[in-house]
Amino acid sequence: MSADHARDPCPIVILNDFGGAFAMGVIGGCVWHGIKGFRNSPYGERMYGSMAAVKARAPVVGGNFGVWGGLFSTFDCTVKAVRRREDAWNAVIAGFFTGGALALRGGWKHTRNSAITCACLLGVFEGVGMMMQRLSAQPTVAPVYPEEQPLSA
Repeated sequence: MSADHARDPCPIVILNDFGGAFAMGVIGGCVWHGIKGFRNSPYGERMYGSMAAVKARAPVVGGNFGVWGGLFSTFDCTVKAVRRREDAWNAVIAGFFTGGALALRGGWKHTRNSAITCACLLGVFEGVGMMMQRLSAQPTVAPVYPEEQPLSA
């Protein structure tokens, strides 16, 4: 059983993941587009250019992240309900469906490639997470020193 068993029920998880992904995207978009707007503005108007870029683009980045997070969480909950298991394959399958759903407007070839790419990316994330979990769960073995022998006189 995974450590995910203590989470809220799926409708709440979907909204929570959507909001968290949106917030992460807005924060990242503020940093990215703030720097980009600062660098691309004329010398005397850099702060204005930075703020204008943040106001224009950060909500868009946040929305894109939020849509991805909400879709992934929805598919993850659906896969858990269908498979009746909680393992790493749920995330890989949900990633496949998320990548495909977000690329549907680009045609079947683009949809297939995005679905496979997203599933592979989630597979790498899950694999690294499992590896880190195993490494942190290894018991630490204290070094064994031979017992001290009394010095003979």
